[in-house]
Amino acid sequence: MEIIRNLTRRKLRNILTISGIVIGVLALVTMGAMAEKFNALLAGGATYFGSNVQVADSSSGAVGGFGGGLLTLDRVAALQQVDGVAAAFPDVSVGAKPGSTNTVSFGIPDYISNYDPRANDYSAFKLQLAQGRDVNSNGEVVLGSDFATEFKKQVGQSIDLPIKAKDAPPDFVNHRFTVVGILAKTQTAPDTGAYVSLADSQTLLKETLPASIRSGIDTTKLVNGATVYGKPGVDLDKLADKINAEVPGVKATKPSTLVASFNSGGALFTAITTGAALIALIVGGLSVINTMLMAVTERVREIGLKKAVGARTRHILREYVLEAVLIGAIGGTIGLLLGWGLTSLINAATASANLTLFLLSWRLVIIAILFSVGLGAVAGIIPALRAARMDPVRALRAA
Repeated sequence: MEIIRNLTRRKLRNILTISGIVIGVLALVTMGAMAEKFNALLAGGATYFGSNVQVADSSSGAVGGFGGGLLTLDRVAALQQVDGVAAAFPDVSVGAKPGSTNTVSFGIPDYISNYDPRANDYSAFKLQLAQGRDVNSNGEVVLGSDFATEFKKQVGQSIDLPIKAKDAPPDFVNHRFTVVGILAKTQTAPDTGAYVSLADSQTLLKETLPASIRSGIDTTKLVNGATVYGKPGVDLDKLADKINAEVPGVKATKPSTLVASFNSGGALFTAITTGAALIALIVGGLSVINTMLMAVTERVREIGLKKAVGARTRHILREYVLEAVLIGAIGGTIGLLLGWGLTSLINAATASANLTLFLLSWRLVIIAILFSVGLGAVAGIIPALRAARMDPVRALRAA
């Protein structure tokens, strides 16, 4: 109670001190939540691409089926025959919102892709259904969680894919699909996807080709690329080299190359979060030190009286450290609540556009709380030591 009473003595000064911590923690929470979202996206990509070998046409730089040249299904079958390969799955992927309506969530555009549930048996990144079932036949689709939210779709409803833009050309074609399932949220690329049968994805692929050549190409034998899984214990980088050497016309990318690119992206956002934390440390720490030094100066006589009647050094030290910790805890709690409210409001406002910017994880919450409390404790040590080391006689005389 005495510590709380001490805080109420100089209300304005303590409010300003707490405000400094609030600003720092608010910056930490908002920037950290953005970094958490981006790092979750990168971690999912690193987990997925680290467990397989991505194969594309050798004339393109396509990875994961986005863009580039085309592979024939017989080349995918040839991949299956390479020693060390456990399974090879064809990949077809097209944009879900071609034209002016395309939106991007952290660099991952909405897309339509084929998906074989058997791949879950091999992949380190597991997709799970939150509702419904997998695609069993043509004309069915499983939606990623963000995709379903954006278009307000539930299992049993229908959706026309790809999405028609307002300024779409007269020859634009889309197809009606029945939503049979919705994926559980992953915080990464599958959230923005729509998954159909291989035959349906090949039909959509054909419609992305220029009209002048569309009728002359049989896309039932073509795919964008392939995902290859190795047998247990097989080195996937060496398997990629073996595929390049044994299967003509394909380019297999080493998983380590892709994982390294994801990790480098994560390092950038980690640096941003660290910068926000340093700002919080400087602003909040200096304000707490200043406030507590002034408190010690103003309460010299009080400290002298306490020591004169038997208060030990540890008692004085504990009192001022706890006071600084309380200031840090109050500022940290307010900053955390403001950060949570701000990020939630922004996420809610952008949900309809399939643009989720923040992820406030429990890890970040714990870091913010520990950071603010620790900041108060560290910043309060110097003033507390000054108060604890006071000679009671000199303190009484100075008063």
